Amino acid sequence: MGSQTQISSSHLQQRAGMMNQPRAVWAVAFACVIAFMGLGLVDPILPAIAQQLDATPSQVSLLFSSYNLVTGLAMIITGVVSSRIGVKWTLLVGILLIVIFSALGGMSGSIDQIVAMRGGWGLGNALFIATALSAIVGLSTGGTARAIILYEAAIGLGISVGPLLGGELGSISWRGPFFGVSVLMAIAFIAISIMLPKIPKPQKRVSIADPFKALRHGGLFTFAVVAFLYNFGFFTLMAYTPFIMMHHLDAHGLGYVFLGWGLMLAITSVFVAPFFQKKFGTIRSMCIMLFLFAINLVVIGVNTDSITVVVTSVVISGAFLGVNNTLITTAVMHAAPVERSVASAAYSFVRFIGGAIAPFLAGKLAEWFNPHIPFYVGAIFVVFAVVAAGIGRKFMKNIDAEIAH
Repeated sequence: MGSQTQISSSHLQQRAGMMNQPRAVWAVAFACVIAFMGLGLVDPILPAIAQQLDATPSQVSLLFSSYNLVTGLAMIITGVVSSRIGVKWTLLVGILLIVIFSALGGMSGSIDQIVAMRGGWGLGNALFIATALSAIVGLSTGGTARAIILYEAAIGLGISVGPLLGGELGSISWRGPFFGVSVLMAIAFIAISIMLPKIPKPQKRVSIADPFKALRHGGLFTFAVVAFLYNFGFFTLMAYTPFIMMHHLDAHGLGYVFLGWGLMLAITSVFVAPFFQKKFGTIRSMCIMLFLFAINLVVIGVNTDSITVVVTSVVISGAFLGVNNTLITTAVMHAAPVERSVASAAYSFVRFIGGAIAPFLAGKLAEWFNPHIPFYVGAIFVVFAVVAAGIGRKFMKNIDAEIAH
């Protein structure tokens, strides 16, 4: 009984420690929420964009592909930029680009213009994401693991609120969500300008080659490959399930489905991931979650005609992804003896390339074959991610000791 009381007290102290952060951390976390709204924001309006701009699902999926492709490629320069102009200015430039390109996306008159504006949005997103993670870890109190849980919680909240906002504003016009993000990121720009102190520039300037050099470390490379592969499943779910559900749900309905998915992702990333990491270890927990996600995708693929099964499976998948995201992000910060910003940039470069290919591939597979095939292919890639984790396990055997330390 006494030991249970001590464990309970320890958990309460950890939660309190995670919440007791400087104002600057909360300013960056708030901006993370808004930035990651952009990921799920377009989900409820994909069918409306396709219908009103006379575009196919694969063409509309390019909104994800251009966003992820530019984000991934731009990750290579984030360290170069932040080590020269500083963390605060890199964050502000990234946010300003999101403000500009999301507004321009709302003004677009064709699918090609929107795809191009989402690419510009991705550039701002890259500068912001890589820098925000290192800023939160550097400014927070209570250690790296808690800081990453806070970061993942902000991401989860943003991903969950994004579709809800997208559904509400999208029911008025598909342009509404784009303008909504622009306004909210402008608020985040003001908050960071005021609340974030000037962070000293690193003594050593990062070169464009550093992220590639970081990938020579077996552990970091393995995590990057795992993320690349499982992103095929992740973005198949994000980009193509709205077209499966569009015959039964309007923009409001789609927004609520992805709200449920995002809430599951946010809750499990904060409260469930640490439990699995301590109980089973990072690698085993990651493989369990990925395998369950692969099964989830197969269930959707088999039951594309059942709106009940599809909606339930989409929401449940948020739990598997929430746990996995926190596990892998925490591990990446300890996977190589390089600066956190460099590790984040190298890992994100590889994984976002996977996120760029998957949405377009899902749409094309449905056009070439049938609506079931994208989910089966996505599941196969996620299983490959489990295999990759198993092959690279020897490079990651000490990762739990590093995280505990």
